[in-house]
Amino acid sequence: MPWPSRKRDKEAVADKEESDAKIAKTEEKTSDEQEEEKSAKPPAGKSTSGWKNWKKKASESGGEESKITYCHWLLKSEPESRLEKGVDVKFSIDDLKAQPNQTTCWDGVRNYQARNFLRSMKLGQQAFFYHSNCKEPGIVAIVEVVKEAYPDHTQFDKKHLYYDATSKKENPKWSMVDVQFVRMTKRFIPLSEIKVHHLAHKADGGPLKNMMLFAKQRLSVQPLTQEEFDFVLSLEE
Repeated sequence: MPWPSRKRDKEAVADKEESDAKIAKTEEKTSDEQEEEKSAKPPAGKSTSGWKNWKKKASESGGEESKITYCHWLLKSEPESRLEKGVDVKFSIDDLKAQPNQTTCWDGVRNYQARNFLRSMKLGQQAFFYHSNCKEPGIVAIVEVVKEAYPDHTQFDKKHLYYDATSKKENPKWSMVDVQFVRMTKRFIPLSEIKVHHLAHKADGGPLKNMMLFAKQRLSVQPLTQEEFDFVLSLEE
Protein backbone atom coordinates (compact mmCIF):
# COMPACT_ATOMS: atom_id res chain seq x y z
CA MET A 1 0.00 0.00 0.00
CA PRO A 2 1.27 3.51 -0.72
CA TRP A 3 2.56 5.49 2.22
CA PRO A 4 1.35 9.00 2.92
CA SER A 5 3.43 11.44 0.94
CA ARG A 6 5.03 13.97 3.24
CA LYS A 7 8.06 16.20 2.93
CA ARG A 8 10.74 15.78 5.55
CA ASP A 9 12.67 18.87 6.71
CA LYS A 10 11.97 20.82 3.49
CA GLU A 11 15.30 19.25 2.43
CA ALA A 12 16.74 22.54 3.00
CA VAL A 13 15.60 24.28 6.07
CA ALA A 14 18.40 25.11 8.46
CA ASP A 15 18.05 24.25 12.13
CA LYS A 16 17.00 27.15 14.31
CA GLU A 17 19.43 28.10 17.06
CA GLU A 18 17.95 29.35 20.33
CA SER A 19 19.19 32.85 19.57
CA ASP A 20 17.43 33.07 16.22
CA ALA A 21 14.46 30.78 16.69
CA LYS A 22 12.10 33.35 15.21
CA ILE A 23 14.10 33.88 12.03
CA ALA A 24 12.80 31.99 9.00
CA LYS A 25 15.38 29.70 7.42
CA THR A 26 15.98 29.40 3.70
CA GLU A 27 15.59 26.41 1.45
CA GLU A 28 18.53 24.12 0.75
CA LYS A 29 19.65 24.29 -2.89
CA THR A 30 20.81 21.33 -4.92
CA SER A 31 24.50 22.20 -4.59
CA ASP A 32 26.38 19.51 -2.70
CA GLU A 33 28.78 21.99 -1.13
CA GLN A 34 27.60 23.87 1.96
CA GLU A 35 29.47 26.36 4.09
CA GLU A 36 30.67 25.17 7.46
CA GLU A 37 28.50 26.41 10.27
CA LYS A 38 30.05 29.37 12.02
CA SER A 39 31.11 28.47 15.51
CA ALA A 40 29.11 30.07 18.28
CA LYS A 41 29.74 30.23 21.96
CA PRO A 42 28.29 27.01 23.43
CA PRO A 43 25.53 27.44 26.00
CA ALA A 44 26.61 27.03 29.60
CA GLY A 45 25.41 24.40 32.00
CA LYS A 46 25.10 21.49 29.57
CA SER A 47 25.91 17.92 30.56
CA THR A 48 29.41 16.60 29.92
CA SER A 49 28.62 13.10 31.15
CA GLY A 50 28.37 11.84 27.58
CA TRP A 51 32.09 12.31 26.95
CA LYS A 52 32.96 10.48 30.15
CA ASN A 53 30.60 7.64 29.30
CA TRP A 54 32.03 7.34 25.80
CA LYS A 55 35.62 7.21 27.10
CA LYS A 56 34.61 4.59 29.66
CA LYS A 57 33.01 2.47 26.94
CA ALA A 58 36.08 2.76 24.72
CA SER A 59 38.29 1.73 27.65
CA GLU A 60 36.11 -1.28 28.43
CA SER A 61 36.28 -2.43 24.82
CA GLY A 62 40.07 -2.37 24.85
CA GLY A 63 40.35 1.02 23.16
CA GLU A 64 39.96 -0.45 19.69
CA GLU A 65 38.75 2.09 17.16
CA SER A 66 36.01 1.26 14.73
CA LYS A 67 36.71 1.56 11.04
CA ILE A 68 35.97 5.02 9.73
CA THR A 69 32.85 4.13 7.81
CA TYR A 70 29.29 5.40 7.82
CA CYS A 71 26.91 2.77 9.16
CA HIS A 72 24.27 4.90 10.89
CA TRP A 73 22.26 7.93 9.86
CA LEU A 74 20.51 11.09 11.00
CA LEU A 75 17.18 12.02 9.41
CA LYS A 76 15.73 15.49 9.85
CA SER A 77 12.01 16.14 9.88
CA GLU A 78 9.85 19.12 10.78
CA PRO A 79 7.61 18.61 13.83
CA GLU A 80 5.71 21.88 13.49
CA SER A 81 3.15 22.84 10.87
CA ARG A 82 4.47 24.83 7.94
CA LEU A 83 2.58 25.38 4.71
CA GLU A 84 4.35 25.17 1.39
CA LYS A 85 2.13 25.94 -1.59
CA GLY A 86 -0.82 25.17 0.64
CA VAL A 87 0.54 21.80 1.78
CA ASP A 88 1.50 21.18 5.39
CA VAL A 89 4.97 19.60 5.40
CA LYS A 90 4.90 18.75 9.12
CA PHE A 91 6.00 15.21 10.06
CA SER A 92 6.90 14.62 13.69
CA ILE A 93 7.92 11.47 15.51
CA ASP A 94 4.31 11.20 16.70
CA ASP A 95 3.19 11.22 13.06
CA LEU A 96 5.56 8.35 12.33
CA LYS A 97 4.31 6.36 15.32
CA ALA A 98 0.73 6.84 14.06
CA GLN A 99 1.50 5.21 10.68
CA PRO A 100 0.56 1.57 9.97
CA ASN A 101 3.27 -0.64 11.53
CA GLN A 102 4.90 2.65 12.61
CA THR A 103 6.56 2.66 9.19
CA THR A 104 6.76 5.25 6.42
CA CYS A 105 8.65 6.05 3.25
CA TRP A 106 11.20 8.86 3.47
CA ASP A 107 10.07 10.73 0.38
CA GLY A 108 10.58 14.24 -0.96
CA VAL A 109 14.39 14.40 -0.81
CA ARG A 110 15.53 16.72 -3.58
CA ASN A 111 19.22 17.16 -2.89
CA TYR A 112 21.70 14.96 -4.74
CA GLN A 113 24.02 14.33 -1.82
CA ALA A 114 21.13 13.48 0.49
CA ARG A 115 19.71 11.20 -2.21
CA ASN A 116 23.05 9.41 -2.51
CA PHE A 117 23.07 8.84 1.24
CA LEU A 118 19.58 7.33 0.98
CA ARG A 119 20.87 5.01 -1.73
CA SER A 120 23.74 3.95 0.55
CA MET A 121 21.45 2.85 3.38
CA LYS A 122 21.34 -0.86 4.15
CA LEU A 123 18.53 -2.96 5.57
CA GLY A 124 18.62 -2.98 9.36
CA GLN A 125 20.76 0.13 9.78
CA GLN A 126 19.55 2.58 12.40
CA ALA A 127 19.14 6.33 12.28
CA PHE A 128 18.38 9.14 14.68
CA PHE A 129 15.04 10.85 14.08
CA TYR A 130 15.86 14.54 14.41
CA HIS A 131 13.31 17.33 14.87
CA SER A 132 14.42 20.28 12.76
CA ASN A 133 13.32 23.83 11.96
CA CYS A 134 11.67 24.28 15.34
CA LYS A 135 12.26 26.23 18.54
CA GLU A 136 14.58 23.59 19.97
CA PRO A 137 15.93 21.13 17.38
CA GLY A 138 17.38 17.83 18.44
CA ILE A 139 17.21 14.03 18.48
CA VAL A 140 13.99 12.44 19.71
CA ALA A 141 14.03 8.81 18.59
CA ILE A 142 15.69 5.93 16.76
CA VAL A 143 14.34 4.44 13.54
CA GLU A 144 15.47 1.51 11.39
CA VAL A 145 15.78 1.08 7.63
CA VAL A 146 13.26 -1.62 6.67
CA LYS A 147 13.40 -1.18 2.88
CA GLU A 148 16.42 -0.08 0.88
CA ALA A 149 16.33 2.69 -1.73
CA TYR A 150 13.72 2.59 -4.48
CA PRO A 151 12.22 5.30 -6.74
CA ASP A 152 10.40 8.10 -4.95
CA HIS A 153 6.89 8.07 -6.43
CA THR A 154 6.29 11.76 -5.70
CA GLN A 155 8.70 12.81 -8.46
CA PHE A 156 6.27 11.50 -11.11
CA ASP A 157 3.04 12.92 -9.66
CA LYS A 158 2.21 16.13 -11.51
CA LYS A 159 -0.13 17.20 -8.72
CA HIS A 160 2.41 16.61 -6.00
CA LEU A 161 4.40 19.35 -4.30
CA TYR A 162 7.67 17.62 -5.20
CA TYR A 163 6.95 16.68 -8.79
CA ASP A 164 10.05 16.78 -10.98
CA ALA A 165 9.32 17.05 -14.69
CA THR A 166 12.95 16.28 -15.54
CA SER A 167 12.87 12.86 -13.89
CA LYS A 168 11.98 9.90 -16.11
CA LYS A 169 10.54 6.57 -14.95
CA GLU A 170 13.19 4.66 -16.92
CA ASN A 171 15.90 6.60 -15.08
CA PRO A 172 14.49 8.13 -11.86
CA LYS A 173 16.45 10.96 -10.29
CA TRP A 174 15.12 10.60 -6.77
CA SER A 175 15.00 7.74 -4.31
CA MET A 176 13.50 6.99 -0.92
CA VAL A 177 13.74 4.32 1.76
CA ASP A 178 11.25 2.97 4.26
CA VAL A 179 11.95 3.46 7.96
CA GLN A 180 10.27 2.04 11.03
CA PHE A 181 10.06 3.43 14.54
CA VAL A 182 12.32 1.57 17.02
CA ARG A 183 12.12 3.59 20.22
CA MET A 184 12.17 7.06 21.69
CA THR A 185 15.50 8.19 23.05
CA LYS A 186 15.57 8.04 26.85
CA ARG A 187 15.52 11.82 26.82
CA PHE A 188 15.44 14.58 24.22
CA ILE A 189 19.00 15.35 23.09
CA PRO A 190 19.08 18.98 21.93
CA LEU A 191 21.28 20.36 19.19
CA SER A 192 22.73 22.86 21.65
CA GLU A 193 24.07 20.06 23.84
CA ILE A 194 25.50 18.08 20.93
CA LYS A 195 27.23 21.26 19.76
CA VAL A 196 29.00 21.68 23.11
CA HIS A 197 30.62 18.27 22.62
CA HIS A 198 31.34 18.93 18.94
CA LEU A 199 33.27 22.11 19.76
CA ALA A 200 35.18 20.37 22.57
CA HIS A 201 36.05 17.46 20.29
CA LYS A 202 37.23 19.79 17.54
CA ALA A 203 39.64 21.35 20.00
CA ASP A 204 40.84 18.27 21.87
CA GLY A 205 39.92 15.32 19.67
CA GLY A 206 36.87 13.12 20.08
CA PRO A 207 34.19 11.27 18.13
CA LEU A 208 32.09 14.32 17.17
CA LYS A 209 34.94 16.44 15.81
CA ASN A 210 33.86 15.91 12.17
CA MET A 211 30.15 15.38 12.70
CA MET A 212 28.30 16.35 9.52
CA LEU A 213 25.48 17.92 11.53
CA PHE A 214 27.77 20.94 11.91
CA ALA A 215 29.80 20.73 8.71
CA LYS A 216 26.69 20.59 6.48
CA GLN A 217 23.97 21.78 8.78
CA ARG A 218 21.21 22.05 6.19
CA LEU A 219 21.53 18.53 4.80
CA SER A 220 18.43 16.58 5.83
CA VAL A 221 19.93 13.10 5.41
CA GLN A 222 23.32 12.67 7.06
CA PRO A 223 25.65 9.74 7.72
CA LEU A 224 27.13 8.90 11.12
CA THR A 225 30.15 6.80 12.02
CA GLN A 226 29.82 4.08 14.65
CA GLU A 227 31.75 6.32 17.08
CA GLU A 228 29.45 9.29 16.47
CA PHE A 229 26.33 7.16 16.91
CA ASP A 230 27.62 5.52 20.09
CA PHE A 231 28.68 8.81 21.62
CA VAL A 232 25.34 10.48 21.00
CA LEU A 233 23.60 7.44 22.48
CA SER A 234 25.76 7.86 25.58
CA LEU A 235 24.16 11.28 26.08
CA GLU A 236 20.87 9.56 26.87
CA GLU A 237 22.12 8.68 30.34
